[in-house]
Amino acid sequence: MKITKLFSAIGFSVLMAAQAQAFDRNALVLMTDFGTSDGAVSAMRGVAFGVDPALQVSDLTHNIPDYDIWLGAYRLYQTANYWPKGSVFVNVVDLGVGTERKSVVLKTREGRYFVGPDNGLFTLIAERDGVAELREIDEKVNRLAGSAESYTFHGRDVYAYVGARLASGAITFEQVGPVLPSESVVKIAYQKAVRNGETIRGIVPVLDIKYGNVWTNIPKALFEELKIGVGDPVQVRFLHKGKQVARVVAPFQHTFGGVAKGKPLVYLNSLLDVAVATSWGNFAQKHKIESGVDWEVEIKKAATK
Repeated sequence: MKITKLFSAIGFSVLMAAQAQAFDRNALVLMTDFGTSDGAVSAMRGVAFGVDPALQVSDLTHNIPDYDIWLGAYRLYQTANYWPKGSVFVNVVDLGVGTERKSVVLKTREGRYFVGPDNGLFTLIAERDGVAELREIDEKVNRLAGSAESYTFHGRDVYAYVGARLASGAITFEQVGPVLPSESVVKIAYQKAVRNGETIRGIVPVLDIKYGNVWTNIPKALFEELKIGVGDPVQVRFLHKGKQVARVVAPFQHTFGGVAKGKPLVYLNSLLDVAVATSWGNFAQKHKIESGVDWEVEIKKAATK
């Protein structure tokens, strides 16, 4: 009986120790423009597995369009805060791989970590969440063994390796490398949402690709300053490099069901930013609208008849 109790106590202790060790690990989240048609993503996952086979690795997306740093920045902005504090994001949209651009780890004020090239990918994260500290990766000590002569796959050799070691607890943030000035983070210039009288200006940062909904960077709080109620008509202008591409008037509604099939509407998307869509249709395709920092949007309350 005593032996049984002893083995039970040992088993319970082992279980609790394993659970404690598991909670010492943090999630590792990968984002690239690699796609999944070759072995690049698998190689990164293999590096992470080699660091710690118990590490939980997830994918944000690997379908960022080739070299689209802005869209990568937005996808981080869209998703990062739904992951627990301590999560480590490895980000590879890297036009300058092998050049003098810095490889960094950014720690936000809430304690999430972003690993990757300092080329603008962290623009929106830095602005919204703040930079608690920025460190340059010291590749002399933080690089996959045997990769010193590989110059064009930092996603595997540096970022996945460092990210996995940081998430697993194999290294601390302080061991990543030297501190950089937090204000030195490279940022992409873009039109922030601003109100001028009865008009609000912003950009189309991204499309809801599958459905063709057009998202803006105009937040709910700024939109509410126009005193637009449910059902009120809203005038929306879309401009590309200053030239008008489309102009529509559509009602503000909470849901797509607020208008008839095929009709446009203005609504608040899942991030509580203003968006424009066609119920059961593709608004962006119909009006030939794309996204990016050179796609501007203007909204105001439309005159009623």
